[in-house]
Amino acid sequence: MKKIFFLIIFYISLNSTAQSPVARYSKEGLKIYISDDSTRYIKATGIAQIWFRYNDNNPGSAIYGTPVKETFDVGLRRVRYQTMAQVTKRVFFYSQFGINSLNSLSARKTGLFFHDVTAEYNVHKNYLVLGGGLSGWNGTSRFSSSAVGSIFGLDLPVVQETTNDVTDQFVRKLGVYAKGKLNRLDYRISAANPFPVQNALSAVASLPGASTVTPAAAGIYNTAYFSTKAPELQYQGYFMWDFLEKESNQLPYNAGSYLGKKRVFNLGAGFAYQKNAMVYRSSLADTTMRYKPLQQLGVDLFFDYYLNKEKQNAVTAYASFLNYDFGPNYLRNAAAMNTANGTSGPAGFNGSGNSIPLIGTGQVIFAQAGYLFKHDLLKTQGTLQPYASAIYANYEKLKDPMLVYSVGVNWIMSGQNSKISLDYQSRPIFNTDVNGDLHETKNARRGQIVLQYQVSF
Repeated sequence: MKKIFFLIIFYISLNSTAQSPVARYSKEGLKIYISDDSTRYIKATGIAQIWFRYNDNNPGSAIYGTPVKETFDVGLRRVRYQTMAQVTKRVFFYSQFGINSLNSLSARKTGLFFHDVTAEYNVHKNYLVLGGGLSGWNGTSRFSSSAVGSIFGLDLPVVQETTNDVTDQFVRKLGVYAKGKLNRLDYRISAANPFPVQNALSAVASLPGASTVTPAAAGIYNTAYFSTKAPELQYQGYFMWDFLEKESNQLPYNAGSYLGKKRVFNLGAGFAYQKNAMVYRSSLADTTMRYKPLQQLGVDLFFDYYLNKEKQNAVTAYASFLNYDFGPNYLRNAAAMNTANGTSGPAGFNGSGNSIPLIGTGQVIFAQAGYLFKHDLLKTQGTLQPYASAIYANYEKLKDPMLVYSVGVNWIMSGQNSKISLDYQSRPIFNTDVNGDLHETKNARRGQIVLQYQVSF
C-alpha cells in the first residue's frame, strides 16, 4: 500500500511539473527549471560509447590458457549518466554514475557505480568556489580531467590519467577543492585522500620482502612500487589562461573539441604531489625501504578555432609536455578493455592482449590535431573530422622511446549526440635482452582497429 501511495504522489508531482510555467523545452537537453527566473534547475544527461574492435594481440596472449593471436570483440567503453542541480544561487550539486570497459572478459552483471558526487558553494561571483566529495578536480594537465562526451579522437589520453584505478576510482578521489575564474585565469586546486592500493579492483604490484628475493631476481631492486602504507594526502592543481573565448569550469571535465562552436586558445600548467606514495630498495644488499613522493608536472596548449562561423569548419590541436616522477624505474602496463587475460608460452614485457608500457618515470609528449569540415559536408548526414594523435615517452626503465600513434576520422552526424569514430592505433612491443634491459623489438609492432558509436542526450 505504501508503494502505491508513493507512486501516486510521484506521478502527481511529475504531472504538476509538466504543467508548470517553468518546465519547458531546453536547448541544453533534459532540464527542468525550478524557479521563475530560470536560475535554478535540475538537469540530466546520458552517454554510451560502444566499441566494435579488431586487435592484433601481443605475443603470447591467451584467454584462460587458450592462445589467441587476434581478437574481434564488442564492448561498452563507457555508459554514463549525469545529474546536476543549481540548488540555490550559490549551491551546485553534481553526480555521475555508470560503468566503464565492459567486454566479454569482464565480470558479469557489472553494477553501476558513482564516478562523482560533489556539492559546492560559490563564495564570490565565481572568483572562488569551494566544494568537496568524490570528484575529478585533478591537476597536471588538461586531460587529467576529460569530458567523455566531447573526446576529440577515439578515446581519452590515458597517459594523462596516471593513477587510474591504482589509487583512485577512474581518476576520482574523495577530497576538497577550490576553483574559480579571475578574469582570464581559470584555476583549480584540490586535496584528496588516495585510495589504498590494497583495495584496487585489479592487484597492484607491491615491493617484495628482502628475504624473498634471490640474486637472479635482483632486477626488481632500484624499482619503485606504490606504497602499501596508509596513503598521505594528494595535492593537485591546474591553471589555465584563456586567450580567446572563456571555457566553462562548472564541471571538472575539459572538452576535447567544440565542433566549430567556439574559438578557444589556452595555455595551461599543472602539478600533482603525494608524500611517501612510492617505495623501493636501492640494491640487492639494501634492506631499507626507501619512500619517495609522487611528483608530476605538466604544461600544455589547447587550440580549437572555427574558421567560418556559418560553415563551422574548424581546426583543433593540442600539445602537452609531462614530467612524471614515481621513483626509480617505475613503469606500468595499461590496456583499454584488454582483449586477453593471460599468456601462454613466450610473451613480451607488454603482457597480454593490447597492453603497453604506458605510465612511468620520465618525460612524455602527447599531441593531437585534426580538421573539422563544414557542418553540411555530407548534406543531411553531417560532416567529417579526420585526426591524428601520438604519445612519445622516454621512460627510465625503457632503453628505447615508447611511441604509440593513432589516425582516424569522426563522422559527426548530430554533433556529439550521434557520432561514429573509426580509429587505427599502432603500439610497440618491448622485450628484455640478455643483459636484462628493455628494448623495443623492431618490426614487431601491433595494431588495433576500432569502430565506435557514441550516442548521448
